[in-house]
Amino acid sequence: MRNRIDKIISKLKSKCDYIDVRMEEKKSLSVNLRDGKLDHVGEALSAGGCVRVCTKGGWSFASFNKISDLERYAGQAVEQARIVGNGKTCLGEVEPIIDDYSTEILDDPRNHSTEEKIEILKSYDDVIKSVEGVSNRFASYSEGFIKKSFYSSEGAAITQNLMDLTYAVNASANKDGLSQNGSISGGSSNTFSVIFDHHKLLKENAESAVQLLSAPKVKAGVYTVIVDPKLAGVFVHEAFGHTSEADNCAENPQLAKVMTMGTVFGSPILNIYDTGLDIGCRGFLKYDDEGVAGEHTQLIKDGKLVGRLHSRETAGKLNERPTGNARALNYGFAPIPRMRNTCIQNGKTTFDEMLSEVKDGLYVVDAHGGCGGEDFSFSARLGYMIRNGKLCEKVRNVKLSGNLWETMKNIDAVGNDFFIKDSPGGCGKGPQFPLPVSHASPHIRIQKVSVGGDS
Repeated sequence: MRNRIDKIISKLKSKCDYIDVRMEEKKSLSVNLRDGKLDHVGEALSAGGCVRVCTKGGWSFASFNKISDLERYAGQAVEQARIVGNGKTCLGEVEPIIDDYSTEILDDPRNHSTEEKIEILKSYDDVIKSVEGVSNRFASYSEGFIKKSFYSSEGAAITQNLMDLTYAVNASANKDGLSQNGSISGGSSNTFSVIFDHHKLLKENAESAVQLLSAPKVKAGVYTVIVDPKLAGVFVHEAFGHTSEADNCAENPQLAKVMTMGTVFGSPILNIYDTGLDIGCRGFLKYDDEGVAGEHTQLIKDGKLVGRLHSRETAGKLNERPTGNARALNYGFAPIPRMRNTCIQNGKTTFDEMLSEVKDGLYVVDAHGGCGGEDFSFSARLGYMIRNGKLCEKVRNVKLSGNLWETMKNIDAVGNDFFIKDSPGGCGKGPQFPLPVSHASPHIRIQKVSVGGDS
């Protein structure tokens, strides 16, 4: 296949500024249980490819399912790029890579039968079934094995054999029109073993969901808030990570002015980065979909903006360095700047120290939905009132909102208990959902947070 693709690229590259070809093959398995009954078992095979061409800054993209269609679609893409191109092709420079990479799988899901995977989900379902007050139960598992190949007119030739695994189990408690949830979830890019031994945590979370039905709503107001690592990770991903994706700055001059390098966005204790180097995480990325090697990209250092997440095109436009963040959901899409594992870096404060300094505040646990951006809003699964440095009663309907830039400056403590969370869904951007990502953080403390609830 490589010889065939090389010949087509060689034939066409004199007619354009740049051309690349991606090929993908994927085999996947998915299992769902609903209220203890097997609701779905499915296996799928997919294969296809795409070609992307740039001429005078104009891009053309085409996808196909048969390798025999490549030459025809590539020729059409070359002509289309010539029609739309009216400027200058500007790509951040990288050395073309030639590599054949396979993820080292520690515990291969293919060595475990579908029946075993179903039984594991059923064992979790049995746990939440035993919790009095749980109304509905749902469990899911998925695995995918993907072979991705990338070739470019600059000489890159990369093949990657990758894995992606997710699981989730949810208990729903309902009473008088009120619903609360307790769950476990996770994922991995290199081992099946992450699915084991969550029974105790699942039971605790299911029991908590039932208890929240009788818990009071949080009183609306402005609080000092301690945010647990799961919700803090979602915050840094949704509120700041998307803002750091460089196509936003390249296309929005007003945002680009706000996101000027060196601008102070937080206190000196705040450090944020995005990385593709965490092996085993769903956000692990050896090479992105432009053949650029994954790396650790510092975004905020000592409170100041020092980086952003690039494709080669955005790096060229902004005269910065490609960071290996050009990602596509699959061969049906062109790569765009996307996150990998977006993290608030570990600090020095213990949770007990953080808690002891709060006279009247709120401790919020786990994300339960929300949206990010300059003005954000997030819901926590539950909260605990803090009085005189002690955790007190549980509260529900906790919704945090605020302005990103003000909130980052109000982070006054960063914990030393860094935690990486792999969610079973993924990140969405435009039509490309769900892309595997991770997020991570220690506990953080934020002053002056607006909290919705009972007024």
